[in-house]
Amino acid sequence: MAFWNRRTSIDALNNLDEKHRLKRTLRWPHLVALGVGAIVGTGIYTLIGIGAGRAGPAVILAFVIAGVVCACAALCYAELATLMPAAGSAYTYTYAVGGELLAWIVGWSLILEYSVVCSAVAVGWSGYAAGFLESVGLGLPHWLTAGPHAGGIVNLPAVVILFAVAGLLMLGTRESATVNAILVVLKVSALLVFIVIAMRAFNGANFTPFMPHGFAAHAEGTEVRGVMAAAAIIFFAFYGFDAVSTAAEETIDPKRDLARGIVGSMIVCTLLYMAVAAAALGAVRYEDFSASPEPLAYILRTLGSPLAANLIAAAAVVALPTVILAFMYGQSRIFFVMARDGLLPRRLGSINEHRGTPVTMILMTAIVTSLIGGLFPLAEIAELANAGTLCAFVAVAACVLALRVREPGRPRVFVTPWPWAVGSVAILGCIYLFMSLPPATRTRFFIWNGIGLVVYLVYARFSSNLAKQVYQGA
Repeated sequence: MAFWNRRTSIDALNNLDEKHRLKRTLRWPHLVALGVGAIVGTGIYTLIGIGAGRAGPAVILAFVIAGVVCACAALCYAELATLMPAAGSAYTYTYAVGGELLAWIVGWSLILEYSVVCSAVAVGWSGYAAGFLESVGLGLPHWLTAGPHAGGIVNLPAVVILFAVAGLLMLGTRESATVNAILVVLKVSALLVFIVIAMRAFNGANFTPFMPHGFAAHAEGTEVRGVMAAAAIIFFAFYGFDAVSTAAEETIDPKRDLARGIVGSMIVCTLLYMAVAAAALGAVRYEDFSASPEPLAYILRTLGSPLAANLIAAAAVVALPTVILAFMYGQSRIFFVMARDGLLPRRLGSINEHRGTPVTMILMTAIVTSLIGGLFPLAEIAELANAGTLCAFVAVAACVLALRVREPGRPRVFVTPWPWAVGSVAILGCIYLFMSLPPATRTRFFIWNGIGLVVYLVYARFSSNLAKQVYQGA
């Protein structure tokens, strides 16, 4: 069999030897909390300002577009996660359906996604942390809170929080999931407080003109504007449910709980986002808060509620790390599975005997993400993360449709409703969002995958478990 078409078996994935599996410690409430923890974060706390700057009040339409595309992708994820309850997410599904080469491309893109998401959230967290410390008289010097792009040296708070979360993950999956669940409650409560206060100052005139920069993404000077330009970055605010699928192998009852975790977290977050966006846009003109690194706290200060603003900032400081935790968790599991499959050095997939976690990969992830988060700006980081995610979402939807043709009779615990319509919306929507990203972001994505293709051709295609089976058979 040609190397690009080597595939792992769905049945083999479902019958992995327990000594090669991660420990099963999670139930559906942990998964919903993991999903909400991953989804609700920098996207709504910080990127709502950047999105409003690109689309004006029509950023709320950008939320709807991104949400619909992500909802379709989430339904596809739910089907495949229950069909193949093994770690690895889109990478694992593509390996079983599309073959080794496509799986490598998806896995390489996921490495980009998860690494860059952790960095982006850390930068967003740093903005709130710096603002909170400033409000209580403990402000840090600018050169320690910004990278070289903004006249600083390093974003130290971003680096610190990344290593702190890595340390928590090293303690163990169930322990970190429990802490995550507590912080998610705090984070959602803070957003509900924001909605209540902001809605009191709601002014419909703030929505006029509704679409000042038009619908399609286009350049205005050095900036990219339009509803789709906003949707291409607001998309960052919705994904995170895919981090739930990376926990499939550690779920006690994956056939029941994975679909609940994925779909449940999407429903909760979509409703919450719509309410926050409407409250923010109605309370203050978008021009006023779009440039703030902490837009929700800025809005509350503008409304004369400094105490509530400080509480929002404090909640963000305490709870935004749940997003980093969810994605760093996912990143370490992608690395782990690719190493277990032989596509990366196998020693990277080693599991700590006492904790049941891939400690080496978690530490490596912390080092890489801290370099990115400490030196680069939020918007560029978020857009690059979106490129990797869009690739993974297209692959998952395509896998669902391919299995409908190849194995229509295979039992499915969760069935994607109207699969051809839902899958097509996910694929076409993701491609449109990808084309709405800035040209520089698309170029960086292709460069990253070009490097990945070289690594695969030089190393991974010879070292993979499937390759060794072929050589041994020969």
